[in-house]
Amino acid sequence: MDALSRSGNGGSDDDNADDTPPRDTDTPEAAWPRVKRRLRAELGEDVFASWFGRLELESVSRQTAHLTVPTRFLKSWIESHYADRVLTLFKAEYPGVARVSFAVRDSVGREGSVHTAAQPRAVEALRPAATALTASQGAAAQPVASRAAAAPAATFTAQEAATVSDFGGNPLDSRLTFTSFIIGNSNALAHAAAERVARHATGPALYNPLYLHAGVGLGKTHLLQAVAHEARIQGKKIIYLTADRFMYGFVAALKSQTALAFKEKLRGIDLLIIDDVQFLQGKSIQQEFGHTINSLIDAGRQIVVAADRPPSDLDALDERVCSRLAGGLVVEVNALDEDLRGRILAARIEAVRAVNPTFQVPDTVVAYVARVIATNGRDLDGAVNRLLAHTTLTGTPLTLETAEAAIRDLIRTREPRRVKIEDIQKLVASRYNVSRADILSERRTAAVVKPRQIAMYLSKILTLRSLPEIGRRFGGRDHTTVLHAVRKIEKMVGDDAALREEIELLKRMLQE
Repeated sequence: MDALSRSGNGGSDDDNADDTPPRDTDTPEAAWPRVKRRLRAELGEDVFASWFGRLELESVSRQTAHLTVPTRFLKSWIESHYADRVLTLFKAEYPGVARVSFAVRDSVGREGSVHTAAQPRAVEALRPAATALTASQGAAAQPVASRAAAAPAATFTAQEAATVSDFGGNPLDSRLTFTSFIIGNSNALAHAAAERVARHATGPALYNPLYLHAGVGLGKTHLLQAVAHEARIQGKKIIYLTADRFMYGFVAALKSQTALAFKEKLRGIDLLIIDDVQFLQGKSIQQEFGHTINSLIDAGRQIVVAADRPPSDLDALDERVCSRLAGGLVVEVNALDEDLRGRILAARIEAVRAVNPTFQVPDTVVAYVARVIATNGRDLDGAVNRLLAHTTLTGTPLTLETAEAAIRDLIRTREPRRVKIEDIQKLVASRYNVSRADILSERRTAAVVKPRQIAMYLSKILTLRSLPEIGRRFGGRDHTTVLHAVRKIEKMVGDDAALREEIELLKRMLQE
C-alpha cells in the first residue's frame, strides 16, 4: 500500500483487512486480531484506541464470543454503539460465531450481556481450571508483576468501601501494594518516585504532578493503586479514578445539574490519582480536568497520573493540560527484562500453588517462558493460565515440549512494538553520525537533509501520525515538507538497492 495514501487518523496497512476472505479453518483466537484490525481500519485510530484498545476475547463457547473490558462504562458504551458492528466483523472472520457477549473483566458476579439477533442470552460456563486465577474487579488488567502472591480473591476493607462510596472513585484492589510490587531495572525509578510521593507527610507536594507512562501490562496501574493504599494509611483524603470514570462522573454531574458539587469534591482532596489519561475525550471534559489539576497544584495538593505515552505524545489532549502534566516528574516504566520476567513468573506460580498445591512448574519451564514471552505482564499471566489448564485438564506433568505447545498462541500472536517518532529520530541520527538536534534543526547540508528525510519517511510508514503532526515533531515543519521527503525517499528506495536494504534494517531495529 502506498504510504502516502493513508490518513493521519488511523490509516495503516491494516486498511486492507476488509479484503481478507473468511478463514473457515481458523480458531477464534486467530480471528480476533483480524477483527480488531478491521475495527481500527473502519473507525480510525482515535476511536479505536478510545473504546476498543482494551476489548479482549476471553473465550468462545456455544457460538458465543465472550468479550471483556475493564470497566462498566466501556461495556455500556460498546454495547450501545458498536455491538452490531463487532458481531458483523467477527462473523465475517469466523463464521462459527453467532453472538457476542460483553462483560466487565473478572468482576465478582460478572455483569455480561449477549448480543444476538435471534437467540436469548447465553449463560457462560465456568471453567474449573480458571477458578484459581480469578481476580477481583480490574485486577486482571494489571500485570503479574503487580499482584501479591496471596489468595486470589481480593478483599476491601470497610474504610476502603466507604471512601469509594463517598468520592465515587474506582475501587482499589487490596493486593496491589508496594509490598507486592516486584522491582527490576525497568521500574525501579518509577517505584521509588511513587513510594516517596505516597509517604510524603509534610511540606509542599513532591514531583507535582508525578506522571508515569508505560506500555500495556508493565505495572503502572499497580503503582497508582499502591500510592492510593499507602497515602490512605498516612491519613490522606484520596481519590483514584480511571479516565473513563472521570468522564462518566463529569457527564453525569452535568445531567443532574450537580457539576459544582462534582468539582468541589475533586478539589477538596489531598491526592488525586488518574489512570489512563490518554482516554480523556471531549473539549469540556478536558477543560474541567485542566482546571482541576491547576487548582490542586496551586493549592499544594498532590497529583499522580498514568498514561501509555509521555505528555508530549498526547495529541488528543488540550495543549495546556499536556504542558501542565509535563511540568512535574515524568518517568517511563520500560519493558520487563528477562530476569524480572522470571521473578514475576515465580511469584505468580507460587500464588496459584496456594490454591492448587499440585501445580508444579520445573525451573527449566519457568526459564523458557520468561525468555520467549517478552511482551508484558499480562501475557505472562496468560502463560500461567495455560500451564495450569494443561496440568489440570490433562493430568500430565509439565515439560518443555508441553509448555511450548501450551503457550504457542501467546508467542505467535504477539504484536510488534509500538514505534515512536522520537525513537526513529534517535536511531537514524545514530546510524548517520548526526545528532537528533541536527535532524530537528534548520540545517540544510546534505549530511543532515538525507537522515532527516529518512526519519520522516520512517515516521510515516511506521506510525499512525498525520503529515502535519510529523512535521510538528520535526521542528515545526509544514506537512508539505514531510510529503516531499516521503516521496523522495520512496523514489530513492526504488532505485537504490543499498538504500533499500538500509531502510529495511532500520525498520527491523525499530520494530523488534
